[in-house]
Amino acid sequence: MFRTAVRNVLAHKARLLMTVLAVMLGVAFVSGTLVFTNTISQAQQSSSAKGFDHVDVAVEPESQPDRGDRLAPPPQLSEALLKKAAQVPGADSAIGSVQGFTALAGKDGKLAGTGFSTQGGNYWGSHDPRHPIKTGRAPHGPHEVAIDAKTAERTGYKVGDTVRVSVDGPVLTPKISGIFTTDDGTVAAGGSLTLFDTPTAQRLFHKEGAYDRIDVEAASGVSQHALQTQLDDVLPKDRTSTTTARQLADDQAETVASSMDSFRTTLLMFAGIALFVGIFLIANTFTMLVAQRTKELALLRAVGASRRQVTRSVLFEAFVVGAIAAVAGLAVGIGIGAGLRAAMGATGVTLPDGPLVVSPGTVAASLAVGILVTMLAAWLPGRRAAKIPPVAAMNSVHATATTKSLVLRNTLGALLTAAGIAVVLYATSVQDMESGQLPMGLGAVLLVIGIFVLTPLLSRPLIAAAGPLLRAFGVSGKLARLNAVRNPRRTAATSAALMIGLTLITGMTVIAGSSQQAVDKMATSALKADYVVSMANGSSLSPEVGKKLDKADGVTAVSGMRNAPARIASSTEYLTGVNGRTIGDLTDLPLKNGAFTVGGKDVVVDADTAEDKGWKAGSAFTVAYEDGSKERLTVAGIYEGNELIRGILLDNATLTPHIGDPSDMQVMVKTAGGTSDAAQSRLIKALGDNPAIQVQDKQDISEGIAKSVTLMLNMLYGLLAMAVIVAVLGVVNTLAMSVFERSQEIGMLRAIGLDRRGIKRMVRLESLVISLFGGVLGIGLGVFFGWAGGRLISGSLDTYEMVLPWGRLGLFLALAALVGVLAALWPARRAARLNMLAAIKAE
Repeated sequence: MFRTAVRNVLAHKARLLMTVLAVMLGVAFVSGTLVFTNTISQAQQSSSAKGFDHVDVAVEPESQPDRGDRLAPPPQLSEALLKKAAQVPGADSAIGSVQGFTALAGKDGKLAGTGFSTQGGNYWGSHDPRHPIKTGRAPHGPHEVAIDAKTAERTGYKVGDTVRVSVDGPVLTPKISGIFTTDDGTVAAGGSLTLFDTPTAQRLFHKEGAYDRIDVEAASGVSQHALQTQLDDVLPKDRTSTTTARQLADDQAETVASSMDSFRTTLLMFAGIALFVGIFLIANTFTMLVAQRTKELALLRAVGASRRQVTRSVLFEAFVVGAIAAVAGLAVGIGIGAGLRAAMGATGVTLPDGPLVVSPGTVAASLAVGILVTMLAAWLPGRRAAKIPPVAAMNSVHATATTKSLVLRNTLGALLTAAGIAVVLYATSVQDMESGQLPMGLGAVLLVIGIFVLTPLLSRPLIAAAGPLLRAFGVSGKLARLNAVRNPRRTAATSAALMIGLTLITGMTVIAGSSQQAVDKMATSALKADYVVSMANGSSLSPEVGKKLDKADGVTAVSGMRNAPARIASSTEYLTGVNGRTIGDLTDLPLKNGAFTVGGKDVVVDADTAEDKGWKAGSAFTVAYEDGSKERLTVAGIYEGNELIRGILLDNATLTPHIGDPSDMQVMVKTAGGTSDAAQSRLIKALGDNPAIQVQDKQDISEGIAKSVTLMLNMLYGLLAMAVIVAVLGVVNTLAMSVFERSQEIGMLRAIGLDRRGIKRMVRLESLVISLFGGVLGIGLGVFFGWAGGRLISGSLDTYEMVLPWGRLGLFLALAALVGVLAALWPARRAARLNMLAAIKAE
């Protein structure tokens, strides 16, 4: 049996090629994902660990618990604590560290680095071991900075150049006193690091006389653990906590690994989809191979082979095919991992240096996935072949599925479909989106499996509906329709791969497009302001930004929005400070009752908060601010909140005196002439052409939302293209084997007058019908899942309404047709070139 299995693999190399390709693509995706994420993760971990070379123990503030109705003030590490840490017997030195967001503009005026990777901090004294000076000297005073060497190389800055820097809004123009080298992980990943002297950094980051962390280096011969023990004995335990550098490095490595988890999971999920789709192709291939070898297997049974031996023979063939595909997929995946890294570098994303990581786990996972998936897909055909009695197999009694088996299949499919629909509908009724995700996923899986099981039953009426269109192609069209429904199970397995891919693509497109419109509608309907000013990285703005905008030409109304925690009864709530005089001119929040009055002790509250607290217009409540003072406030009105604006709105004049370090999350601006390029330019100029600040009108906000949604969809389309490629291979494989099986029939058609062009047209139309059948099912399921997912989202997004992207849906249907046309090219050509006499003689 072993020799027979080997012979069968060698005898059917061409037919197994498509299966090898399908498994190889899935394995390549898995291995490529693991190689890429492991490479980036290890490089980031190595880079981050270097940042702790001059630290043995780090001292950080200990979070303080709430005390009654008063919020605990944020802890700080003072100069006295720094001196105390430096005087511990086991300590060699201690450095106070201050850090925060710092935007550095390049010579082109654009941000050097992106988002949170543009950091700033303090240079310790005249010689900081963390940041050795490469050229120039350490910064001194408020008008000097030092920048990292990679940023200097990227931007072209040199010692003595004047740069534009922003920490929380206002633009600073210091000179570069020095350029330093660093092992900071954000710099290695393409960020920038700008350093001030310590007093300047403390002032800019609002940490006067305090530090974010104290780094202590141990004296010679003192271990990290011993130094930590000595520091714990000296420093106040209720205000500080200590961590060894080894633990810091481990925590950093864990953080890096966690940050890669979601990315890795997403990629592996789509690799799993490709493999899942590939299972149908593999099962289809082995089903047809076994069917073609029915008499051969029957003879083996007749001469003594047991059922188990026949099944093992088929599984061994699958093992060989899977092993070959897995090895090839691993090799391709390593290339994909290296290519992804190079591609990210080519797009301007700088990644830490490091070797390509091909771990034993990656090799084992790739081999296991490839072999197990192939053997799993081949097990059912092998088991089915082994159960056929030898005499029945020799007489081809097994060729047609029995009525009992069809009834059983249709009943099971109907039950699974009904259960899937019921669970999905239940999930849409769940108010909490997080709680509804699990039943939604379970229902979707049950429904897809149920539809797949029912696909043979559905194929006949749906393909028959295409009959009138196929009649226009004469005999070829009629034969194509009959061939497509001749073997419903094969048609189902062939179209299932395309169906699953299009289901995912369609569902994601419907949800993404509807969500984009909902957020766009919410953003534009709630705002009457012409512009919204915010930091590019989402951090807070200095109150000076609002003051500058208020004085700008053409500005009629300005309001900053600042948040601050407070205690109301026994819970912590966040208050939102606004300009009470202008907020009504800048927002359009529907009022449910009361008056939209914000000023003094009058506040407005969103409907959800009011319902939760049992408030109504005229209700009064006591608030305890973060500085410990208390005040009695009155609810003047209740408004309909949304995702952008909600909560308790009160006047900044009331809130700001109780905030230690006031800052705005954004500033809303209204201009005399409305939005225009000139008005936007005036605002940008009033802020000093600050690269860290963005001035957006409603259109900009909408385009920003659309850009993020489009980017997500493009990633999904690229990843799901793998499933479509596997679907193409499945159709090619099915048609090629179908042509082989029908060689005698094709020869007879040629003999009675159907020319080669007619044969080609017949095969192409059959392929087109099968592909469109899968496309229609996939788009239909995708729209249903898009509706169901939207109902789940609408619980937390009031403006959500399902929008059907008819243009995209038409494009997806055209894609399904294109798949059918392309997949039929080789099988149609092969069928047309068959020698009619040789084909008629074929068994």
